[in-house]
Amino acid sequence: MELRQVRYFVMVAQELHFGRAAERLHIVQSAVSQQVRRLERELQTELFDRSARQVRLTAAGERFLPEARALLAAEERARAVVAEVAAARATTLRLGTSTGLGAHLDRVLDALAGSAPEIGVELVAGRTRERLDQVAAGELDAAFLRGEAADAGRDGLRYVPLWQDPLVAVVPARHPLAASPGTIALADLADVPLVLTDRRNNRALVDLVVTACHAAGFGPVPGPRYGSLDDALTAIGARGSAEGMWTVVYEAHARRLSTPRVAYLPFRNPGMELTTYLAVRRADPTAGLEALLRACATSTAADGPAR
Repeated sequence: MELRQVRYFVMVAQELHFGRAAERLHIVQSAVSQQVRRLERELQTELFDRSARQVRLTAAGERFLPEARALLAAEERARAVVAEVAAARATTLRLGTSTGLGAHLDRVLDALAGSAPEIGVELVAGRTRERLDQVAAGELDAAFLRGEAADAGRDGLRYVPLWQDPLVAVVPARHPLAASPGTIALADLADVPLVLTDRRNNRALVDLVVTACHAAGFGPVPGPRYGSLDDALTAIGARGSAEGMWTVVYEAHARRLSTPRVAYLPFRNPGMELTTYLAVRRADPTAGLEALLRACATSTAADGPAR
């Protein structure tokens, strides 16, 4: 049984005339007659008495009519539910995020809520490559990332520069460098083991730090690897004054970390910062995405433009 057959049956039952039913359905009369006949064959009974000059419902047709109307009403309810879900999804932005966006993300969300309060936001965490794949597939509307992707331009995405994220050094609070007033030079860390994630996890960050160390005249001493940033910071904080390890975190993230026994030191070396981008599809943006881009521009104005 097809819904269109039921729909044609109900229309003929209302009009008691195949020609008028066809006119209201905007199709030819033969199509209405054909589909009603197929419905009758499937139900193995005649729904209309066609013997008189006027079309009449049979007893079976009379019994079937309210059930047919209920079936069409259920179809309308089902369509309405799907339309409601689709409308909700259309007004909800799914954004891929990364650790340490800090107050930057807060300002973007505040600006978006102020300019487009009807748009909801769902934040989705994940690795950089996963977030970009989801944006390209339409599973995310946009994703924040630091440093442009290695294969930028190959996956139908464009990267909108937003703001600069300075890096700070993290050293044990008992290490002599922690007592240094103001900023720290990368060269001061030449003999201290560096704790970094694998390059495949954060290519932009690892390349920036290693390149900066070489520019400062040394190759970083590799330190141990840890499963998470929290583990690395805890291990660094446990080091004594005569030993040490160091790593880097984003300044915006450092303001929110509460790891004890570590010190956060700004670099005086130039270039110790990464640009944060918003990855979006190259296709025409939706109204929600346009509102997000405006919110990013508004929040970025407080930080100064990305270079």
